[in-house]
Amino acid sequence: MRRALRLPALIALAAALGACTASMGAPARVAGARPHIAPDAVRRYATITDEPFPVEAVDPRDLKARNVRQVVDFPTKEPPGTLVVDPYRRFLYLVLEGGKAMRYGVGVGKAGFEFTGEATIARKATWPRWTPTPDMIRRDPERNRRWAGGMPGGERNPLGARALYLFKDGKDTLYRIHGTTEPWSIGEAVSSGCIRMLNQDVIDLHRRVPIGTKVVVLGSRGTLDAARRVGPETTGSVGSGTSAGPEPEDGFDHARLDSLSAGHPKAPELQTDDGEPDDDRR
Repeated sequence: MRRALRLPALIALAAALGACTASMGAPARVAGARPHIAPDAVRRYATITDEPFPVEAVDPRDLKARNVRQVVDFPTKEPPGTLVVDPYRRFLYLVLEGGKAMRYGVGVGKAGFEFTGEATIARKATWPRWTPTPDMIRRDPERNRRWAGGMPGGERNPLGARALYLFKDGKDTLYRIHGTTEPWSIGEAVSSGCIRMLNQDVIDLHRRVPIGTKVVVLGSRGTLDAARRVGPETTGSVGSGTSAGPEPEDGFDHARLDSLSAGHPKAPELQTDDGEPDDDRR
């Protein structure tokens, strides 16, 4: 009798796991757990009230100190204004003057590992539309078919408050830097999409970079082997770190980032894209 009672519960659990698509959901929180985040850093992620749609404050429990927007040391041969995306360490850098960069924590989906090299921001969108690809509709028709004509921008749109579209040689790479409605996913390998940022961060980045901005997307091993180490990293009001090593050939200071072990987790192979390109050019 006890086995018979367990069977329906097991079937229900299997069905629930099989239904996971865009993400596996937020991880359970430990009651009362609070990260050590400086008050001024928390204020960067307060509610934004002057947008067409609500941008809610990020709960400090969804923040980690390493993922808070902050200025860091970043010696590089790339000129100021360049974006450098490191999907393996889950950081995006906006190169500044004087060997510095604004560093943003990002989440990476499977598509975020599929493009490396140089590209250009050819489109910028505010509260962009999102359209599932035909393959996404085939995989999950119940969820995605109703958006075949496009989901209007809004607080529930998976592209969040802003999107930057990367082109190479005049062609869409299908690589996106965009906002997210799942702040807990920042710093994680998630099930779908390219490079996702907290809405507060992608709004900040969108303001700083114009159309035509150069973007460098790093690969995994080749750039690591060329890494060098420097003195202590400046991390604004959040913290600091140290490391040291040989001179890199590509100019990027990879070794000061968190080390990537040989067994670094890759993004789950569930959904693999951000949908079709849309026409909401801003």
